[in-house]
Order: sequence, then structure tokens, then C-alpha cells
Amino acid sequence: MGETFINIQFPFSDDAKGKFLEMNKTTKKAIKADLMHLLMTNRGERLYLPDFGTNLRKYIFEQNDFETHTGIKSEIQSSIDKYIPNLKITELKVERSDSNEHLAVVRVDYNVSDDAFSSSDFVIIEL
Repeated sequence: MGETFINIQFPFSDDAKGKFLEMNKTTKKAIKADLMHLLMTNRGERLYLPDFGTNLRKYIFEQNDFETHTGIKSEIQSSIDKYIPNLKITELKVERSDSNEHLAVVRVDYNVSDDAFSSSDFVIIEL
């Protein structure tokens, strides 16, 4: 029997076995890839799903302050609620980077449960 794949790995990379892209084989990696795809896709970029994604890039040239951080959190929360409803955010932090005052660091801690199993993980992105 052949290998079972769930979705495309993120970040995208060529497959060493000659397939087009590396694929995920585990649910945990697949959920993390789904989350990264959602966060890094601009709204309107995905064909036939114009609401898919976030508008996080619009915050790149905004002030790195509480108001902007609140907008980023709201953007992330609403997109996850709509497109990955089984993912529950346990903590969502947006902070100014220690190394660059113009850079915002977003950390999303999450939990995924399917009644029998539960897993936790996190992603960090910089804006």
C-alpha cells in the first residue's frame, strides 16, 4: 500500500522523491501547515475563497503599538474561527521585537482536540 499524505508542508519545499512538493504525513504537522497557510495568505489571494487568509501585511507599515497589536490579534482570531474551527487558541501574543523596534512578533499557542486525542503546539511569525 502507498504512503498516505494529508496536505502540503509549509514552508514549501521540493520533494526529494521527485514529487512536486513535500507533503505532510502526520496530523500535527498538517494542522500547523494549515495554520501557517491561513496566516500567510492575503485575503483575496485564493481563488474561489476570497475571504480565506488574513490581512496581516497591512500592519507592516503601521505603528508598532497597542492599537496595531490589537488589530493583528483580531485579524488572526477571526480567520482561525472561520477556517480552522477545531483549533483553539490558548494564547495569542503580539509584542515588539527585542532586536528591532519596528518588528512585531506574533506567537499563537493552540490546542487541537478531536474528542479522543489532543495536541498542543505554537507558531511564531514576524511582521
